[in-house]
Amino acid sequence: MPFARFVEPGRVALVAEGPLKGKLVSVVDVIDQTRALVDGPCSGVSRQQIRLNQLHLTKFRLNYPFTAPTRVVRKAWTDAKLSEKWTDSQWSQKLANKEKRAQMTDYDRFKLTSARVKRNRARTAVFKSLKVKAARAGTFGKKLVPKAAARKVRTKKPSAKKPAKK
Repeated sequence: MPFARFVEPGRVALVAEGPLKGKLVSVVDVIDQTRALVDGPCSGVSRQQIRLNQLHLTKFRLNYPFTAPTRVVRKAWTDAKLSEKWTDSQWSQKLANKEKRAQMTDYDRFKLTSARVKRNRARTAVFKSLKVKAARAGTFGKKLVPKAAARKVRTKKPSAKKPAKK
């Protein structure tokens, strides 16, 4: 099947828009094709209906019976340690990083840019040295590149005296 996440009782979802944006809820019941009854006892969301296009389904699913009361949903939530699993997930970390970036000041952005420039320069220098070393060994690029000869020290030629103008 092409889909792995279904709207079903026990499916945990992230609210994507509205006043509850960013909160985790669990689907308790499917009302119709466009609405579901959700409950988020540990995330501060009371039981209510919400449109399905306002939800992003997660990979997490809780086990409780159809139309379970809030206390049963809360027990399943805490037994599954859902809050800890969510904070450890990549999705949650991406949202946290996005929030941090939104709170950055101009000076923070400047410091981040200058740190990236320093990192990229160091990375490029190391890459070039490894590339030359590999080329000399014949494992990369041109085969057996000879070492560059030592540069000669340049000296000034003695200046020849020019004849005087008439």
